[in-house]
Amino acid sequence: MTDAASTTARMQDPSRRARLAEFWYYFSENRGAVIGLWVFIVLVVLALAAPLIAPHAPNAQYRDAILVPPFWETGGRAAYPLGTDAVGRDILSRLLFGARYSLFIGVVVTLLALTTGIVIGTIAGYFRGWVDTAITRLMDIILAFPSLLLALVLVAVLGPGLTNAMIAIALVQQPHYVRLTRAAVMTEKNRDYVTAARVAGAGNLRLMFRTILPNCTAPLIVQAALSFSTAILDAAALGFLGMGAQPPTPEWGTMLAEAREFILRAWWVVTFPGLAILITVLAINLMGDGLRDALDPKLKRS
Repeated sequence: MTDAASTTARMQDPSRRARLAEFWYYFSENRGAVIGLWVFIVLVVLALAAPLIAPHAPNAQYRDAILVPPFWETGGRAAYPLGTDAVGRDILSRLLFGARYSLFIGVVVTLLALTTGIVIGTIAGYFRGWVDTAITRLMDIILAFPSLLLALVLVAVLGPGLTNAMIAIALVQQPHYVRLTRAAVMTEKNRDYVTAARVAGAGNLRLMFRTILPNCTAPLIVQAALSFSTAILDAAALGFLGMGAQPPTPEWGTMLAEAREFILRAWWVVTFPGLAILITVLAINLMGDGLRDALDPKLKRS
């Protein structure tokens, strides 16, 4: 049995490599997606290595270095390459540690919304009837509200804080996954392989999550990539409004909120956190476009 299993694995391996090669071919056709991937990898490395490469602790205050400009401007210091904020904290260090918070928010929100959305959408698309109607109408109600406004209301109810902000953003993003999963499950439900599995005695749970769901992953992966950037943006917006991460947390939106009153006389305290959000979101969106090109059969060119 062991030899048979190893032989089967060897037979499947070339097919797996071929699929990966095909994926990379279509993904790499989009140059912007490749650039976004490399930028994202650099951001992840910087976030993971923040304790090693940050010149200062993120919350360390240096009273003799209040609003010091970047090192290339008059009055700048090499010890603070991107300058300091209004209480003497090094901006570069806070940006590096802030990348950890932003990427963590994106991962947690995306996983939470993806998991719950897949379960609810699969149930709606498989059982149909009143279950589908009730779930669909609830999702329509959630989608009727502007996403950031609804997240703001939810955080106001739950209480300000990073954890509650992530829960609120995940709830707001969930309907997109529910609708995508429902549509995909409805399409796959009547396929021959599903009928064969049902005739073979497979139960509803096995049909839903072992037979149908693996064939519905492509649009969900693309949606997850795009929602990742939306989660970072929404978290930054909530932090800017004082409803997300609370000071002195080095989260990019919170850094922008603390720097509002210094926009005119200390441009660097606003510009660098804003650029960090811009570059991260742009890189992830470019990756999402590449994933769409690589995973959507309708977009593949012969």
